[in-house]
Amino acid sequence: MVRFATFNLAFDRTAPGMLGEELALTRTEQDALLARLADGTLSGAEKTKALDVQQIRNIAEIVQRTRPDVLLLSEFDNDGKGSDTTDLKAFNANYLAYAQHDEVKAIGYPVLQNFATNTGLMSGHDLNLDGKRNNGPDDAWGFGNYHGQYAFAVMSRYPIDTRQIRTFQKFKWKEMPGEANPVIDDCHNPRAPIPSGRQCGDAWYSDAAWQQYPLSSKNHADVPVHIRQGDREEVIHFLISHPTPPIFGNAARHNVRRNRAEVAFWQDYVEGESYMVDDAGKAGGLPVGARFVIAGDLNADPQIGDGDRTAIRDLHDHVLVNQAVTKGALIPVSQGGPECLASQPDQCKRNNNRPTPERITSSSGLQLDHVLPSANLNAVASGVFWPASFEPGYHLVYDPKLGIAKGVSSDHRLVWVDVALD
Repeated sequence: MVRFATFNLAFDRTAPGMLGEELALTRTEQDALLARLADGTLSGAEKTKALDVQQIRNIAEIVQRTRPDVLLLSEFDNDGKGSDTTDLKAFNANYLAYAQHDEVKAIGYPVLQNFATNTGLMSGHDLNLDGKRNNGPDDAWGFGNYHGQYAFAVMSRYPIDTRQIRTFQKFKWKEMPGEANPVIDDCHNPRAPIPSGRQCGDAWYSDAAWQQYPLSSKNHADVPVHIRQGDREEVIHFLISHPTPPIFGNAARHNVRRNRAEVAFWQDYVEGESYMVDDAGKAGGLPVGARFVIAGDLNADPQIGDGDRTAIRDLHDHVLVNQAVTKGALIPVSQGGPECLASQPDQCKRNNNRPTPERITSSSGLQLDHVLPSANLNAVASGVFWPASFEPGYHLVYDPKLGIAKGVSSDHRLVWVDVALD
């Protein structure tokens, strides 16, 4: 049995290098910092670091409690290029290697893989049409205050064929069939005014910007995981991404459109479409019959929410996706999500009218985080790590002073699915 999981860690920090400094702290240094936090002698940057260290410890404990074999870590800041695994090694050595609670055991991952990202990568264009180029996160190819913010990585107990990893960081949005430069059609929204020089019905991006615009707000990656059981070895393609949230949009609703396209990419990919070209120049999607697991904070709920729900619904309904996990008895659920919506409206403030609240995966009250095995994989169990107040681990999702948000662990929950190899 192999456990695949996705977890948006909320390890994004306000400046580059902050996360690395926190992860590099030894256990002794962490203890000393947290002792000073407890006695009230910290302030400013030191207090921020101490609170971050406690958050990292809580995240580590969640990983130790759920014990995934193959884990996608979203919002794990890197240098933008994903060129080294120093911070992943530090997370392994300084946090995961220490049991964070009496109830849990330490865990370690021998296989670490970082990825390049478009977040914070300046475009050279005026993407938000404020008259300035490269002026802040809205002019980056993916929203980010610095290159590498909101990146993602993989930790695995099984080997990854690094030579066969395919990434689509540079694949152009315009190359996806049916896609076009977003047109201004939200014409009377005071929260998304039409900028000077544009009018209702115009394309939002300049032609020069549109010709270069990548589909992925971060990256799309196909990671072949080799799993040996006895004398057999199976390759499972871990298909990972973190599409832009369909909010904070402009008058062309660019984030809604981009999120839909980023999610829909995987449907075309598993069908083996030929149009996509990876960063190494190889065209096409998965071969027929390949086994896969689509995973990530897809920022898309199939039932409610701000986005265009057609793509995530189509993905959940797809004949190549395991329907037991998307619509059957193995839909990942928790008891903590419904409890939060019902009894903590000050914490779970939005979407508390969502159908099937047991499926929510974030404090937004939405099911945003997905692990979708292929139909030719035998899924046997699943879950959302969101303990209710009467379950072990509740301290990892709720604190009387901090509530349930990022200060405790993350505003998202770890989602996992177990597959048994035939």
